[in-house]
Amino acid sequence: MRTRVKICGITRVEDALVAAEFGVDAIGLVFYKKSPRHVDVEQAIKIIMALPPFVTSVGLFMDAPADDISAIVKSVPLDLLQFHGDECPANCGQYGLPYIKAVAMQSHMNYALYTASYPDAAGFLLDSHGTGQAGGTGKTFDWTQMPEGQEKPLILAGGLSPDNVADAIEQVKPYGIDLSSGVESSPGIKDASKIENLMKEVREVDCS
Repeated sequence: MRTRVKICGITRVEDALVAAEFGVDAIGLVFYKKSPRHVDVEQAIKIIMALPPFVTSVGLFMDAPADDISAIVKSVPLDLLQFHGDECPANCGQYGLPYIKAVAMQSHMNYALYTASYPDAAGFLLDSHGTGQAGGTGKTFDWTQMPEGQEKPLILAGGLSPDNVADAIEQVKPYGIDLSSGVESSPGIKDASKIENLMKEVREVDCS
């Protein structure tokens, strides 16, 4: 099965178009104001409206008030939501859109029990951040911690780059991967050559 690729922290139309050109499956828009990759509603709409068909737009939130999320969902044509905080299952599922839930792999928890508490999640993103952190740290976690026997798709994140993505896919065999800082020239500014190299690495390992 082909490894799906999401580039998160898109802040510019041109970066979204480059990602689409090289075959990225999804782009992430960060609605967490403390992030250097934060976008407002106007930016998000411009980026999504410029996307070609079949590129999924994902809105990332972290412990945002429900009213704020609802307002963004009504204004921005998102396809999927991604929650990085302590959102409960009922909160994640109330916006009429599918969602994925981030799992903080640096925290001490029962991952199988945690993911089971979100039965309506479309999948889970396993990131290197700890509880209360938004991710985007550029650091990996111990991939041997990846839980086994999970029915829902698992998305690998945290410290991935064109240099290590082939090893990550070969070892973990995730449904998808999610990158942000690993394909940037500076926070929120994506590097076209890094995205191109990333997609070459993904395709080569998928075909091997």
